[in-house]
Amino acid sequence: MDVTERKYQFGTEENQAFMKEIREDLLKFGHQFPSPGGSSYYLGDDGTPWKDRNRETWITCRMTHVYSIGSMLGHEGSEALVDAALKGIRGELHDDKNGGWYAGLTKDGEIVPTKQCYAHAFAILAATSGILAGREGAKELLEDALKVYDLRFWNEEEGLSCDTWNTEFTELDPYRGVNANMHTVEAFLAAADAIGDEKYRVRAGRIIDHVISWAKNNSWRIPEHFYSNWEPDLECNKDRPDDQFKPYGATPGHGIEWARLITQWALSTYKEDKTGAAPYIQAAENLYNRAIADGWNADGAPGIVYTTDWDGNPIVHDRMHWTLAEAINTSAVLYRVTGKEKYTADYAEFMAYLDEKVLDHVNGSWFHQLDRQNHLLTTVWPGKSDIYHALQATLIPYCNPGLSVAAAVKKQDYA
Repeated sequence: MDVTERKYQFGTEENQAFMKEIREDLLKFGHQFPSPGGSSYYLGDDGTPWKDRNRETWITCRMTHVYSIGSMLGHEGSEALVDAALKGIRGELHDDKNGGWYAGLTKDGEIVPTKQCYAHAFAILAATSGILAGREGAKELLEDALKVYDLRFWNEEEGLSCDTWNTEFTELDPYRGVNANMHTVEAFLAAADAIGDEKYRVRAGRIIDHVISWAKNNSWRIPEHFYSNWEPDLECNKDRPDDQFKPYGATPGHGIEWARLITQWALSTYKEDKTGAAPYIQAAENLYNRAIADGWNADGAPGIVYTTDWDGNPIVHDRMHWTLAEAINTSAVLYRVTGKEKYTADYAEFMAYLDEKVLDHVNGSWFHQLDRQNHLLTTVWPGKSDIYHALQATLIPYCNPGLSVAAAVKKQDYA
């Protein structure tokens, strides 16, 4: 095996060095995100802020999370960046009148309406990582975020979260979605790891049980969109198949991401009970393998297609960077948990594809959207909005698979 091949192989010194190089590049790339008020600018192709775009709450929270990790890794300047983002989340993005967080702010500082479960889940994640990094204000942020989330989004009877309120929290949209619940699982696991409140791990498990049931009854393709009674809406957005947050059909990248989160939950819940964890690990394998079979190289070129129909045929052939990031994560995690060599073979393929097609070796970071021939495309994700998925993909493969990534970095719990 030559040096280049070793660079792509899980567990080699060359691969770990390659990951570190990518990680440092990403952390340097994102330095210009804070606006004067702390909310995050959307980053352009070379990391320069696109100040004419909205400053999204979910992006600001993600940047808090990644630079909290950066500070624990010793990346210079991270602490100031975390503090700036925390200022934005606790300040201009926060609705002091109605509680919770606006979806974002326009370039002119006007409120972007609605209150999104998605953004509030990321507020929890940001706060937990800030706590682990020892940043001032993070504890208070988490207390606020959990209180609002418990009041407005979590439904204890259903064991699931709703999706979107109006700004005043007086009207609840009838749409229900799995994407916000997926990031809720991520946030709840992070909260349990950061502050030791196990009720959030239990809640994550309730969401997971629903998702596994839906997927199992749908050939392991997860229904993404639902009516208010949690009946799947399999035809949602058929006329707008590449919608940024609600695309039609199955999203292989989400099947892959769920597989990793389910594995993390199972390992952290059944720590000494392999029998209890086993059906969840099997479900994770089923989700991952279905997604890879449907999505990877589905049209004769490397990359994972964005969406498929309910028979696994590609609908939107574009390759999104976050999908590859999750594939890198999950293939490594499943190899470490199951020992099956096919997962390391997948990992090596994904790493080679990352290096050859998705890494921007000129301007830094990862290209966020490529077409079916792996040429740059900007219809859904122009520029390089943030570094969350990409940064995590340089860490999760080597972190304890039963821990949230920030907690694993804090504990230096690496493979």
